[in-house]
Amino acid sequence: METRNIINALAALAQESRLAVFRLLVQVGPEGMAASKIGEQLSIPPSSMSFHLKELSHAQLVSSRHEGRFVIYSANFGTMNGLIGFLTENCCGGNAVCAPAAVCCPQTA
Repeated sequence: METRNIINALAALAQESRLAVFRLLVQVGPEGMAASKIGEQLSIPPSSMSFHLKELSHAQLVSSRHEGRFVIYSANFGTMNGLIGFLTENCCGGNAVCAPAAVCCPQTA
């Protein structure tokens, strides 16, 4: 990942509601969740939810798709794994003892 993308992702996650949204979407996996349901589960009003999802999308941490009248959001595991890799690539000076865990979820289209 490029440094600019890393900074954008970390900045997006440096806000309590956005971090909660992203963690929830990671938990539900590639199938994702409707924006309205995310808001209900996290008690975030629709106008705020729209803003937070836009910020996460801009940072390429989530993607969206339409299913009928719903917009379904899912975590972008490729970006997440790239961020984790960037943060851990030089852990312990590259000593294999500190090797990061395997990546989460295979990338989905």
